[in-house]
Amino acid sequence: MTSTPDPAAPSDLGPADPEHDPSASYALDQQMVRELTKRIVSTSGEAAATYTPLTGQALAMIPQSSDADVDQAFARAREAARAWSLTSIEHRQRLLLRLHDLVMQHQAEIMDVIIWETGKARKHAYDEPLHIALTARYYGQRTKKIMGTHKAIGAVPGLTQVEINHVPKGVVGIIAPWNYPFSLALCDGIAAIAAGNAVVIKPDSQTVLTALIGARLLEEAGFPKDLWQTVAGAGSKIGPEMISRADYICFTGSTATGKIIAKGCADRLIGCSLELGGKNPILILRDADINRAVEGAVRATFSNAGQLCVSTERMYVADAIYDRFKEKFVAAVKAMTLRPGLDWGNDMGTLTGPSQLEAVTKHVEDAKAKGATVLAGGRARPDLGPYFYEPTILEGVNPEMKCFGEETFGPVISLYRFTDEADAIARANQGEYGLNGSIYSRDTKRARAMAKRIKCGTVNVNEAFAATFASIDAPMGGMRESGQGRRQGAEGLLRYTETQAVAVQRLLRFGPSFGLNDKKFAGVMTANLKLLKKIGRP
Repeated sequence: MTSTPDPAAPSDLGPADPEHDPSASYALDQQMVRELTKRIVSTSGEAAATYTPLTGQALAMIPQSSDADVDQAFARAREAARAWSLTSIEHRQRLLLRLHDLVMQHQAEIMDVIIWETGKARKHAYDEPLHIALTARYYGQRTKKIMGTHKAIGAVPGLTQVEINHVPKGVVGIIAPWNYPFSLALCDGIAAIAAGNAVVIKPDSQTVLTALIGARLLEEAGFPKDLWQTVAGAGSKIGPEMISRADYICFTGSTATGKIIAKGCADRLIGCSLELGGKNPILILRDADINRAVEGAVRATFSNAGQLCVSTERMYVADAIYDRFKEKFVAAVKAMTLRPGLDWGNDMGTLTGPSQLEAVTKHVEDAKAKGATVLAGGRARPDLGPYFYEPTILEGVNPEMKCFGEETFGPVISLYRFTDEADAIARANQGEYGLNGSIYSRDTKRARAMAKRIKCGTVNVNEAFAATFASIDAPMGGMRESGQGRRQGAEGLLRYTETQAVAVQRLLRFGPSFGLNDKKFAGVMTANLKLLKKIGRP
């Protein structure tokens, strides 16, 4: 299903010199691999090999967890959670701020392992330690304010004192994906332990080592060793075992799997947060800064080779600027560098595995067969690595094509022309997804008003996705089939707690007293209700 590269393709799309060939200059430290994999709860004696998408070479043998191992991991975590829930919030915050410093200190190592396991460009790997440092700092400074006990209005002014507490749930199960293996392994777990919980995490089988670096740094920061348990194995095997034991589940992945997890959690009456698929739109309005929109569109579409939950796959451009925008966008995409390697200076890396390459190829070939035009890219590049695919722009995509409504999750964008902005909004809202959207316009007031009509959990104005994603105080998540629940901000912390109300009643009891019978007591209460309404009390 791959095509032969054009001999006349730009030279910067291939390895420019041996420095860009990871097998020529780099080797993954096997001593580090052995140290990291000791953190997996595994007594099964089984192991599974992982391979780097950069070259296809073997990376590591990952110990696999049995059902008994999952049970043991939860037992250890539950014991640790009992003690951890009694620690002060100030202590947890200090450890999170230490984690912030450690992540920054070890960012080079983190990025190297991310690239080995995912094949992404280094500038996209950097997004991950950056995001975790932001998250650790935010909860390291804000947890007490968010979780601290606060007062509520009592039933009887002055006589009913009410306080609201946030109690940790216990043990949170995290099922993390492969596309952002450091960021999405830790960002949800950081909030969970900040709230006083323990964590059992199952990283994706492709990216276990990156997640284990996170576990190591948590311990180095001073968090109790048993507070963060790691299990490994196939999601179909380990996932149900986690759902049957956890007090809450956090999942990032496909909509189909998310629905299965939601059903399992519903059967146990436990909560879950799910960040799922997306077919994210970007609107380029007639008054947009075209150069800025082109730069944002390139990042929105091709960061991590399009394997980003909030990346853009549909672009709607105002007719008045369509031709000018298209010319500049196509030129920018054709100028992108595409190659393997751990060094800086590359625009896009590889797809992470064969299933991603198959899906991308199938969508592009289907679109071409049904009449779409390829403006840039449109080919696999096996000369660069087993799963490389060129950044691709399609025009003339229609509802008969798979890529029109299905999530591609790869470096493919479809361009559409519009004349009426109301129509553009309606088209952006087509389908069942609703994760992220973008609007480019010089009139930001108008763009903000339009954003309210976009059915997405996050909408960026004059930015692709980073403005919302990097604003840790703002909630991030999807509408409709893009998920439920929110990470980041207060919501991302409080989802891991049970809300508890404590009321102290003074003097007056809620029943006849002071010689009143039931009828007279009801009369007194009725008069009080009328008075409270008159003076504006809730």
